[in-house]
Amino acid sequence: MIRFDNVGLRYGPGDEVLSDVSFHLEPGSFHFLTGKSGAGKSSLLKLVYLSCQPSRGLIHMMDQDLNTASRDTLVSMRQGIGVVFQDYRLLEHLSTFENVALPLRIKGASEDQVQEEVSELLAWVGLADHLHELPSTLSGGQKQRASIARAVVTAPKILLADEPTGNVDDEMALRLMQLFVEMNKVGTTLLIATHDTRWVDRYTAPQLHLDNGRLSVMPAHQPMAVDP
Repeated sequence: MIRFDNVGLRYGPGDEVLSDVSFHLEPGSFHFLTGKSGAGKSSLLKLVYLSCQPSRGLIHMMDQDLNTASRDTLVSMRQGIGVVFQDYRLLEHLSTFENVALPLRIKGASEDQVQEEVSELLAWVGLADHLHELPSTLSGGQKQRASIARAVVTAPKILLADEPTGNVDDEMALRLMQLFVEMNKVGTTLLIATHDTRWVDRYTAPQLHLDNGRLSVMPAHQPMAVDP
């Protein structure tokens, strides 16, 4: 599903922010992406969601070589990738409902499907009372939940989440993690960037660990014994 071979990424003439990154994610796998702030986690996610091209190396995704894929192919591939951005990236002129509905409408879903699925998902993330509010009126935690709902509403093949629990309380963080895990159980490839070791300790998932732009793969471990 996703393979990086000796990938490097440089912004402008400076040093590489990612160097010789190699890993392989099987379809339907679940990995954490870990590392200190500035280690390169967000840059690696940008490469996976096709926001930028590597400076060197090879990336294969969804049976495509990204070095040779056409623009139309890349656009089609993006429709199979859900992204939870750390800075939310909600459209300020659209309501909470319309922001979450947008990916479904782009895919051509019927209005009945949009109404049912968006309303159900927003209720799940605790935003049922904020359907018609603009992003400017929402708190950081509410924006985070709306961003997550938008990322998962189309049941994407790949879900990338950049610090998805950073602005919500512990109860909602656990609820959101459970949502991600349930998606993974039905086949979504899941990559969650986090510095919160609670989630890494809780779930049996291997880590892609970045340190100064260099990646190591750490195997899954036995999760902590915690109450559900």
